Amino acid sequence: MSNLENGHAVYRSFVTKERSKLPSGRLTLIAMAIPCVIALILFCYLPLLGWSIAFFHYKPGLNLFKSGFAGLDYFRMALDDRELLPVLRNTLAMSFLGLLVSPMSVIFAIFLLELRSKKLQKFIQTTTTLPNFISWVLVYAICYFMLSSGDGMLNKLLLSLNLIGQPLNPLADPDMVWVLQTAITAWKSLGFSAVVYIAAIVGIDQEQYDAASVDGAGRWSRIWNITLPGLMPTFITLLLLSIGSLLGNGFEQYYLFNNGLVQSHIQVLDLYVYRIGISQNNFPMSTAIGMAKTLVSILLLMTANQISKKLRDQSIF
Repeated sequence: MSNLENGHAVYRSFVTKERSKLPSGRLTLIAMAIPCVIALILFCYLPLLGWSIAFFHYKPGLNLFKSGFAGLDYFRMALDDRELLPVLRNTLAMSFLGLLVSPMSVIFAIFLLELRSKKLQKFIQTTTTLPNFISWVLVYAICYFMLSSGDGMLNKLLLSLNLIGQPLNPLADPDMVWVLQTAITAWKSLGFSAVVYIAAIVGIDQEQYDAASVDGAGRWSRIWNITLPGLMPTFITLLLLSIGSLLGNGFEQYYLFNNGLVQSHIQVLDLYVYRIGISQNNFPMSTAIGMAKTLVSILLLMTANQISKKLRDQSIF
């Protein structure tokens, strides 16, 4: 009994000692988080004060509060702009095309991990992930080199094979804009997007695959019954986040590929806001559009999250 009592005494002293360390440990963690919180406030929340520009007749260089109060005038001007509807059409069309091709990352990740050769697997993963780190300026240069109507490599190849009678010009064809931009985005992001799904596949319990193999399940059966269900939570989470950014296609890609021939089909909301604010010097109206875009995106995210919660009992918050 004395040994047992001694053991309890040692355990109580150990627990007391560890508990005494908790406050200082928590303070250390809080201190480590303070720089991140400050950066979050400075770069994410403090700029929201700029939304006040949307309610004033603001001009650069003038005191904001000495400018005339505009109320909701710039929101009405944005809604009355006839150009806004085609811009929203382009934005939503390319966003939905992006959602349609999003399962490609899942399929690619599954097939990549099914390769038996580890060297080939690493080579493919490296080469497909690399485009994500290439700037859009270089991507445009590559596409111009490949697809331009003059000296483009694609035109030279097709003309030499007598497959076309005259050069193609995909970069200046409005009917090809949506498909072309979706394909370029998919090529650039495929490998990097697959990294998340590769990590999710690796996290699936290997014993499930072993048990399925013992039961006689083949490769396709294991993929269908184990891998895909294991990936669904990750896919649903990323899909919900994508729905929240339906109105935010990005800026650099469409700014670089924009030209007078395709502007009617490539001008997305971010590019439109840039043109209104910077090119036309209408900062209040561009701020109003950007503010409305943020609020609608939050509403879309919350709606999609609630639908997912009811249908699959799964949500991101």
